[in-house]
Amino acid sequence: MDSLTQIVLGAAVGEAVLGKKVGNKAMLYGAIAGTIPDLDVMARFFFDTVTATEIHRGFSHSIFFSILFAPIFGWLISKIERKGPASFRDWSWLMFWGLFTHPVLDAFTTWGTQLFWPFEMRLAFQNIFVIDPLYTLPFIVFLIMAMRQKKTSPKRKRYNWLGLTVSTAYLVTTLILKWVAYRQFSYSLEAQGIAYEKLDTRPTPFNTILWSANVDAGDAYLIGEYSFFDTKEIVFRSYAKNHQLLGDLRSDEKIERLIKVTEGWYTINKKEDRLYFNDLRFGLISLDPKESRFAFTYELIPTDKGLSVYEKPKYRKDAKRLLGALWLRIWGN
Repeated sequence: MDSLTQIVLGAAVGEAVLGKKVGNKAMLYGAIAGTIPDLDVMARFFFDTVTATEIHRGFSHSIFFSILFAPIFGWLISKIERKGPASFRDWSWLMFWGLFTHPVLDAFTTWGTQLFWPFEMRLAFQNIFVIDPLYTLPFIVFLIMAMRQKKTSPKRKRYNWLGLTVSTAYLVTTLILKWVAYRQFSYSLEAQGIAYEKLDTRPTPFNTILWSANVDAGDAYLIGEYSFFDTKEIVFRSYAKNHQLLGDLRSDEKIERLIKVTEGWYTINKKEDRLYFNDLRFGLISLDPKESRFAFTYELIPTDKGLSVYEKPKYRKDAKRLLGALWLRIWGN
């Protein structure tokens, strides 16, 4: 999830663990714990694109990381707060839950987390977008209400737990919504007589009303959207896999790693003698039926020193255009 959401979750968890003893300091250190796993984004400054992509939501988002670093951070905080009522064990416990709940929440997004690192299995339930106001905003409101109370006030605990309960209930609800959307895509494919090998669904940005589906139809992938307000048949657009365009690059170590990261959901396209690797898991850059650009695209450049991979930049104007299109599409086709 986005940084703000993780900060709020970390603060609420910190309050639940240690708020009665240390008051708002529990929220402060919980928020810090909720931020730490995402520092893995710094890998882009030290590693090549493929390696940095693999590192993201890997080791730092694992149970192992939480267990290993919780006592280290707990010891540091106990030295800073040595005159306080909380012990080294208290701070370590707070840090563990702050570090651990971060990747657990991220496991519900499209990117997922390598929660059981060093095992390669990545959990990605794909039932909530990385930024979802309906999850975050009520959470913030309850957290602020709790923060304004004295640490001994029963209202403080009540507000904090209300925030955790409401956010968790919404997260569970999105799993149900995903199941309903998945069934609708399945019914539509069957009704249209479309044979497919695999179906993958996820919410579109910032909401859980409009859902998107990737469909493996053999030589091509199909992409379609479904809103709970739709009254017409789902329209699936076809995108050729073009895997053959890779040629000898198919056996390149970096390409194999990219394919693994995308879990096989990728297309290749060639434009002006340049080769591009598209990650389908996050969809297209817009809802335009003629759109061919994907949210995550990597340019492949063969060099004398081997294959170079560069992620194509995304622009603010594209985000604005997508938001406008999403708002209209949510209300039905």
